[in-house]
Amino acid sequence: MTDRPRTVAVIGDGEVAPGSLKYELARNLGILLCDRGFHVATGGLGGVMEAASRGARESSKWTGGIVIALLPGTNPDDANPYADIIIPTGLGHLRNSLVARADAVIAIGGGAGTLTEIAFAWLYRRLIVALRIDGWSGELADRRIDERTRHETIPDDRVFGASDAAEAVNIVSTRIESYMRSATSKDPWR
Repeated sequence: MTDRPRTVAVIGDGEVAPGSLKYELARNLGILLCDRGFHVATGGLGGVMEAASRGARESSKWTGGIVIALLPGTNPDDANPYADIIIPTGLGHLRNSLVARADAVIAIGGGAGTLTEIAFAWLYRRLIVALRIDGWSGELADRRIDERTRHETIPDDRVFGASDAAEAVNIVSTRIESYMRSATSKDPWR
């Protein structure tokens, strides 16, 4: 479909510590996504966002420009230290809409902010994968957000649940192009 690398947003808890389960899941996601040739986008702050960015930077396939931080505020110094491209949006929570515009979204836990990103991604007809862990990702894994038909050519469309980082990246790798083709054919804002 295109030669450009696909961008996957990693979303979730903003306040998890290094070494915690969610932090390590996100770090592993970052590594695996970068290993598979994806760019990684986050909200640019700490917790899951930092861990995914850090993981991408730890990948042997990392090159500058792969890790994108879409900050809610206007100060680029607020970005976690692993971001390559820092975009201080000044939009506050509205920046969640920009994060959800990535080619696919993977959620790890999360509270209200993560819930908004998942809802936006659903409305934007994106591929969504949610880790089966406490928080909104666990609540929505393996479910549909509502009953609308988002993709006529993808009858099993839903928030796909995953038990670990490898399963999440495998789902993205095998499904992203069908979602991109379907979204492009129907979405005038694509």
